[in-house]
Amino acid sequence: MGKLIKNHWARLIILASATYQIAAAIEGYFWPKILWDFLTKTLDGAVKPIPVLQTINLICGLFLLAWEWPLNFIAGTSIHRSLEARLAFLPLSALAAALLYQGANAAIYQVIGLGVYFWAYSEGEIICAKPWTLPQRGGKGSRA
Repeated sequence: MGKLIKNHWARLIILASATYQIAAAIEGYFWPKILWDFLTKTLDGAVKPIPVLQTINLICGLFLLAWEWPLNFIAGTSIHRSLEARLAFLPLSALAAALLYQGANAAIYQVIGLGVYFWAYSEGEIICAKPWTLPQRGGKGSRA
């Protein structure tokens, strides 16, 4: 049996959540609703008459999709290989998704992906420059 590569697993989770977040943002343009509107109506201005929260969710979802797949101009860059950047951006994206009624599931998936990325970070995993590859083992005398 092989070893679980947590950053690849987290990448798949985030790809699914980004797709869901894009769909939720598009649906939010047609049916604008804040998830927490049963507690307060003060956040309704974020979704109507100007769809600010929906646009933020759409941008976050598209950015995550481009980052996690990754697109050619992102692959191999320092931002693509950085687990720390993901650990900084994912809570903000999850918060934006959690505020939108249609994005609640995307927010849950992003928090799960964030936890898996943190697990990978705490075990010292790295993200390779070439997407979807494994880190190469070192030379003689190294442990892998």
